[in-house]
Amino acid sequence: MSERVIVGMSGGVDSSLAAALLVEQGYDVLGVYMRNWTADLPGFECPWAQDLADAERVAVALGIDLEVWDYEEQYKREVVDYLLDCYKHGITPNPDVMCNEKIKFGTFADAAFDYGADFIATGHYARAVPGTPRLFRAKDEHKDQTYFLWRVPGSILARTLFPIGEIENKAIVREMAADRGFETASKKDSTGICFIGDISIRQFLLAELKPEAGDIVEWETGKVLGHHDGAFLYTLGQRKGLDLGGGPARYVVKTDAENNVVYVSADRNCPLLWTNELHLADARWVAGNAPSSADYLVRTRHTRKLEEAHISAGDTMAGVTFSVPHETVARGQSVTIYQGDECLGGGIVESCR
Repeated sequence: MSERVIVGMSGGVDSSLAAALLVEQGYDVLGVYMRNWTADLPGFECPWAQDLADAERVAVALGIDLEVWDYEEQYKREVVDYLLDCYKHGITPNPDVMCNEKIKFGTFADAAFDYGADFIATGHYARAVPGTPRLFRAKDEHKDQTYFLWRVPGSILARTLFPIGEIENKAIVREMAADRGFETASKKDSTGICFIGDISIRQFLLAELKPEAGDIVEWETGKVLGHHDGAFLYTLGQRKGLDLGGGPARYVVKTDAENNVVYVSADRNCPLLWTNELHLADARWVAGNAPSSADYLVRTRHTRKLEEAHISAGDTMAGVTFSVPHETVARGQSVTIYQGDECLGGGIVESCR
């Protein structure tokens, strides 16, 4: 009897090919489209209906069933409300990290296993070893998504398949999908915030949080250089969107959400933009135990290259020490920790010094 796999199908090329590869490998495959929360914003349309239609066409071509599982309530509570609360308090979150932990590898995974699945599968660019609580970077380093998966428990990863994690690059993924006749082969990658469609985070925040005029202040002098519609719209290191007119480029070096003030500097070497140490809170370790204190590789942003750092880890926290100054990382952002290709876990930036 074939092992049962329930695969999350988003209507994109990655999950389409993942489902196809599972069928070809002889698994008993059921496709599931996760209906997550969608904002009803005037002038903006979430493409979920088109995505579902694309997933349905792929399922028909593969000869598998596709079901729609509704997670709007859970997604709104666990991901959207989390994002809004963070921005309201001057914290810059990673909503995709929470989506993976709480929804795709939380609510969805639990439901799939209760439904009788031996494994779940997604189109993420990552690698796992069935039966073991381990997570590895994808062969395609540019597309690797382990940065967004570090909070997924090893017990779930042991029952997860990532069929495209071994594929060398996205171009090959598209070629393989085209060879199978999938229209999704040429579909553009999704951009913007996944649950509201192709609009900017600024537009979304202005629609959901109350705009409040405040000052943009030069850090060194205390001089008011301009004004803004809410400190929650800005994050550390931001250069674009300040609307300060002419003059040198300026960077956000601090936001004061309580007093609604944004501080900027034209000095790229401003001490607030650089750090040697990060303190991570709410740490999670894929295998369950914190790694020994030693030198590891870390990633402080999804597309940023891996860098060496010394890690002092505990069950729920970690300290990251760089040998040379590193760009300061905004509070709320994720930092992932690796030993070679293996993602050991990570934490959420609480402070820099």
